[in-house]
Amino acid sequence: MPDVDGNNEAKKYYTDIPQTSKNYFLKGSNSLDWGMKNRLGRIFNPASGKTVMLAIDHGYFQGPTTGLERIDVNILPLERYADTLMLTRGILRTIIPADTQKSIVLRVSGGTSILKELSNESLAVDIEDAVRLNASAMAVQVFIGGEHERESIINMTKMVDMGIRYGIPTLAVTAVGKDMVRDAKYFRLATRICAELGAHYVKTYYVPEDFETVTASCPVPIVIAGGKKIPEPDALKMAYNAIQQGAAGVDMGRNIFQAESPIAMIQAVRAVVHNNETPENALELYNDLRNKKS
Repeated sequence: MPDVDGNNEAKKYYTDIPQTSKNYFLKGSNSLDWGMKNRLGRIFNPASGKTVMLAIDHGYFQGPTTGLERIDVNILPLERYADTLMLTRGILRTIIPADTQKSIVLRVSGGTSILKELSNESLAVDIEDAVRLNASAMAVQVFIGGEHERESIINMTKMVDMGIRYGIPTLAVTAVGKDMVRDAKYFRLATRICAELGAHYVKTYYVPEDFETVTASCPVPIVIAGGKKIPEPDALKMAYNAIQQGAAGVDMGRNIFQAESPIAMIQAVRAVVHNNETPENALELYNDLRNKKS
């Protein structure tokens, strides 16, 4: 029988318990709309506040990068261990199973190849396609100090505006030209500009000296790029140092899928990012998993 209006005994209003509102767990994100927070919460693990993104979008300007020649063979076995896949819409539609439960960060800038000036990018994906693909975030390359710096910044701000309209966060990816100095001063500049102009989180490179000043001066989360392939112990140490110095995760590609044992490597990286394992313990885990496979 339905409750009758005025029958207070059938209703519990808990008048002695004030309603509470939790602050959102992610740096700089508390004032975002519900949809934005929900999507960021798919990328970043709410328990650890961190993310392990698997970057496999290299082909949008490099073609079939080593390790990405056959994504169906080399990458799909890694999917289960990643929090997020960062990739292009072409690979998402043609290879990634639609029943995946992993969040998707969609590469939306492009237009040049390694044969041309890389900073001359445009927006290459319409916001409506990002909505159709259920993207959790959209990634735009930003070339601070590059030949086409202004155009790349405007690309990002346009995507920020469109993303806010539809509730999809924007990831600004800071690119470093061949002739630019990779130091904390440069990355403080690049990441702060991206955040000031609306990026919801920023991908940048780790530097051994003063990286904590980069994360401290950026009001939104920073994830580090893996960069070129380096020995597994060095990659784990880089990830560990970045997390200890304020990074909210990693977006690794080549240091995972080009490792001797990619499945073991991504699990070792997860241990560093989410479980705060030391590089030494993570390397031991990597070797144990690699040896079990063999």
